[in-house]
Amino acid sequence: MYYNVQNFLAHVFTEQLNRNRKRRRVSIPRPAGSAGQEEPSGLSQFQVTMSVVTSRLSRQQEQKLCSMLGCNRLSLLFKASVHGYTGNAFHQKCDRQGPTVTVAYNNSGYIFGAYTSRDYAQTNQNFTDDKAFLFSFNEREMKKDPLRVVSGAGQHSLYDGTGGPYFHSLVFLYNEAATVYSNPGNYPFDPMEMHGNDLQLVECEVYRVEGSGSFMEKPWRNVLWNFERRKALMDMITGWTHGASSVKQARVLLVGPVGAGKSSFFNSINSVFKGYVSSQANTGSAGTSLTTQFRTYSVKAGKEGKLLPITLCDSMGLEDGLNAGLDIDDFTSILRGHMQDKYWFNPSMPLQPESNSFLREPSLTDRIHTMVYVIDACKVKLLSDRMIEKLVAIRRKANQMGVPQLVLLTKVDEACSSVAADLKTVYQSLYIHKMVQEISADLGVSMSAVVPVKNYSQELELDPQTDILLLNAVIQMLRATEGFFDDL
Repeated sequence: MYYNVQNFLAHVFTEQLNRNRKRRRVSIPRPAGSAGQEEPSGLSQFQVTMSVVTSRLSRQQEQKLCSMLGCNRLSLLFKASVHGYTGNAFHQKCDRQGPTVTVAYNNSGYIFGAYTSRDYAQTNQNFTDDKAFLFSFNEREMKKDPLRVVSGAGQHSLYDGTGGPYFHSLVFLYNEAATVYSNPGNYPFDPMEMHGNDLQLVECEVYRVEGSGSFMEKPWRNVLWNFERRKALMDMITGWTHGASSVKQARVLLVGPVGAGKSSFFNSINSVFKGYVSSQANTGSAGTSLTTQFRTYSVKAGKEGKLLPITLCDSMGLEDGLNAGLDIDDFTSILRGHMQDKYWFNPSMPLQPESNSFLREPSLTDRIHTMVYVIDACKVKLLSDRMIEKLVAIRRKANQMGVPQLVLLTKVDEACSSVAADLKTVYQSLYIHKMVQEISADLGVSMSAVVPVKNYSQELELDPQTDILLLNAVIQMLRATEGFFDDL
């Protein structure tokens, strides 16, 4: 889950309200360093934890930082009040993320921190970074120019250890607590001007710095981006025949967290073959799943064209709650072909054999032939442990049943500003490549099974580059289904 600074909690608050309606109490331990802090009146510990998942920076403060950094966006990686005031929690979220900025806050109104262009990697070495600097400004004096301090000549800029961000003169998460160590030396500054001699932190955040983007020298996948390739992909899909002669349309199940873009993917594929942007499946940004029915969607090649050789099956979104979102028993019923189209999901009770929606003797055409995890590229680093556990449990069940699996990495344009500027750079973006590596490791799939895409969401007209990514994804799904039929 990577968050944009301006828009974080739409789905989080909706999810919280939904859980409150179900009157479930959730116990979440306090982060280290917060012992003895009082909760705001009337809020449970769960509500306090959930209410701070957003960035603490105001829009004006973010713009001031971006101006200093020469970037166009900051993406939240780590928030100490949520993830913990520990070096381990920091490194879990921030290692190998490229350029980052640490932002600390104290009760005196100071917002101060440090930037480095280097990766954190726990090498236990000192480094010199000629782009590193410390900064400070006060939220009560936003019109003043911010303080900016670079390290002295020949001085080390930072120490890459196992603790919190360590810039010698400022050490954050000092002693695994909500404090900062301050000792001007490598970076010469006046402590009063830097932090007002207030070393107790009320928050510490780390952001990935999104600038003009960092590119690989060569694309890690080669893609042709012209109209001829777009047409060739469409022809390949419409002319596809399956290895099992009895199957005319391969059934592909889309599974993933709420808001990842499952329904949007179907709408996008449908739009490509209709020739204009359309919306058939419900989409949106609610915190709980907008897909409340099991739906099977076929796509026609044009208004009067034949059906494509693929049926996309849309399922209820996965949620963190124990009894929320798609149930593992319902998932199993879908894979085996027992669940019929338009079945209404009931999270408190999975599909029962005596139900009218239960197909007792499914054929090969009713079964799922390929499963696709749909993951938001902006939120890969913020997937909760419980969500990862659910995804792994689903993968284990699919493996047992011999169902091939792919990953759609959606919203790549929102995750990387360089890709937003030019979608053709998606396979040269270092950040997108890192997210592919990370979700590959999290889910236990090969990198070749991870396919970046951009769905249509706010556009009114089709875009050839967007179409090519979407069509390539469909080709990979069709190829995966052949593996299923080969094993029959």
